Amino acid sequence: ALAEAVIQAATAPDGVKYAYPLDAPAEEKVEALARSIYNADDVSWTAEARRQLRQFESLGWGKFPICMAKTHLSISHDPRLKGRPSGYTFPIMDIRASVGAGFLYTLAGRIETLPGLPTRPRAVDMDVTPDGEIVGL
Repeated sequence: ALAEAVIQAATAPDGVKYAYPLDAPAEEKVEALARSIYNADDVSWTAEARRQLRQFESLGWGKFPICMAKTHLSISHDPRLKGRPSGYTFPIMDIRASVGAGFLYTLAGRIETLPGLPTRPRAVDMDVTPDGEIVGL
């Protein structure tokens, strides 16, 4: 019964509703998300983000879905804006590609991203001697 339920769920009509047409240009997708999800009035792009978007488009990645990276402290990009703010401009500071996963992601406002980790983290080789000296750095 479980297998049949999984098969039925997997073959059911697509219930996903996107905030933008899937074939829209990336800039339109970002604007649609900023307006409909984050309640922004407008979107601004830094010159570097626009340049990077043009490069992604030239590589054929311009139709990828969009993911937005922003603060977790507000629906907006600004952690000080509480509730459901409106009347603000959603700032796109950078845009990056996750090509293997097949999407672009924007960085709205001030976002720090984490670097990838090596297969063997350096901490594995570190230790502290009995006299408090750190070794293996």
